Amino acid sequence: MNSILIISDSHGWEKQLQDIRKNQSHVKEAIHCGDSELNEDSPFLKDYQVVKGNCDWTADFPNEIIFEYGGLTFLITHGHLFDIKSSLMKLEYRAQEVGADIICFGHSHVAYAENINGRLFINPGSIRLPRQFPEGSYAKLNWTSSEDIQLEFFNIKGEEITNLPYRNKFSLK
Repeated sequence: MNSILIISDSHGWEKQLQDIRKNQSHVKEAIHCGDSELNEDSPFLKDYQVVKGNCDWTADFPNEIIFEYGGLTFLITHGHLFDIKSSLMKLEYRAQEVGADIICFGHSHVAYAENINGRLFINPGSIRLPRQFPEGSYAKLNWTSSEDIQLEFFNIKGEEITNLPYRNKFSLK
């Protein structure tokens, strides 16, 4: 089974990033969807692929990362450059342009997941400053194929959050 850890909007937290990565050490890939507020050489980000958020003023992260892993194509961005607080339309257009199956973003600090036109859009929420839901969150995506995808959300203690209003099983077909 393939797995990827998805975190966003940690806003300066260091130890928590390290603790989450240690607790999820069985997950080989990890991404940070921006607003870490850390520099690119921070040892707390060494195990993450990181994009630049609107609060990452001094860091030289890319605005987006596109990569393939486990048979799926990922588009990672923070979301502010695509106006995600208004609509996901611009981000969906970008996902179509690059052929992304999974789109991971942050910026709104709201945990979210939805299949839109055969693409899975995921916002892991914010581990430090959550909005709409009471506890900070991050996500873990597990899959064996594009028809068998599971998404789990966790709080900062590593406990699964089960009361979010999103499905946790997806198919991209």
